[in-house]
Amino acid sequence: MTRHTLSVLVENKPGVLTRVSGLFARRSFNIHSLAVGPTEHEELSRVTVVVDVDELPLEQVTKQLNKLINVIKIVELDPAAAVQRELMLVKVRADLGNRTHVLEVVQLFRAHVVDVVPDAVTIEATGNPEKLAALLGALEPFGIREIVKSGTVGIGRGARSITDRALERVNRSA
Repeated sequence: MTRHTLSVLVENKPGVLTRVSGLFARRSFNIHSLAVGPTEHEELSRVTVVVDVDELPLEQVTKQLNKLINVIKIVELDPAAAVQRELMLVKVRADLGNRTHVLEVVQLFRAHVVDVVPDAVTIEATGNPEKLAALLGALEPFGIREIVKSGTVGIGRGARSITDRALERVNRSA
């Protein structure tokens, strides 16, 4: 199985996320990451799904997604032709004895401290999964108390936009 990132442009209507994720669940695919948010057009949302699956079953699910009435466009994001990021918040033990070392790691990874209490700091970091894993590895010796990560979000490189033509399609069918 290989990891694939799908960018699914959908109408911004109730129940669409349930139908999209349900297709993956019915096929017993494990969704590694799921992120949903509005686009530059209020009537459209973008669902970014990261899934571990072989090529043929992915093609079948993509065809079934295209049959859903609220799905406008599906694009598989090629890692070489897209920018993909995750957001992570991590709470790390940082007392007076090791706080300087923790802050050096934060600076090295271009992360940011967003909260400080006497015995811990909360760090915000964005990047690809490999960068975030490396940051966690560097922070592990200090004692990680809590981690929360967003799903992967991604966008194709270059000036071309998948929403331009998709919005024309929505307006024609309305």
